[in-house]
Amino acid sequence: MKKFVTLFTDSSKEFKSVRTITITAMLAAIAVILSRFSINYGEYIRISFSGIANEITAYLFGPVVGGVFAGVVDIINYVLNPIGTFCPPLTLVKILGGVIYGCFFYKKKITIGRILSAKFVAMLICNVFLNTLCLSLLYGNAFMAILPVRALKNLIMWPIDTVIFFIVLKALEGAGILRMVENMKIKAVKTEQ
Repeated sequence: MKKFVTLFTDSSKEFKSVRTITITAMLAAIAVILSRFSINYGEYIRISFSGIANEITAYLFGPVVGGVFAGVVDIINYVLNPIGTFCPPLTLVKILGGVIYGCFFYKKKITIGRILSAKFVAMLICNVFLNTLCLSLLYGNAFMAILPVRALKNLIMWPIDTVIFFIVLKALEGAGILRMVENMKIKAVKTEQ
């Protein structure tokens, strides 16, 4: 339990660094751009790659920063491209997704198994259950009527999203970008001491 609490306290300390704010702002811009390339299929199905930036943020800065980032990006996306009705519970679900990814990825070695696990938990709790519940309340449709379609979409996207995130993370690692960010974080901690 102590490690779990430390995970959140360490992540909240990340907000003290200007570098964290700068990097998350750049990742937010990337997330907003990627969300423009989403594919909408009816009112209930949306395929987007903006989650990659959310997951990278959660990996780099933990569950607190990941959750705040996901919520802020969701609001920015709605302000810039208001599709449908704004639903604050959907934003809270996005925040929860950022927290889940932060719990799985922050300060941990990234493997396909870890990504599969994180994606499964986030998709099951956030996408399949909570988002479907919010959409059924928002549009007045029966929960069980839209659940199978949403569950199938998430089941199909689960391995695809996993592979895409793994490839992007390994590419960033190979290019030295993740190491550069880690070095910046270490320097920031040393200057604070």
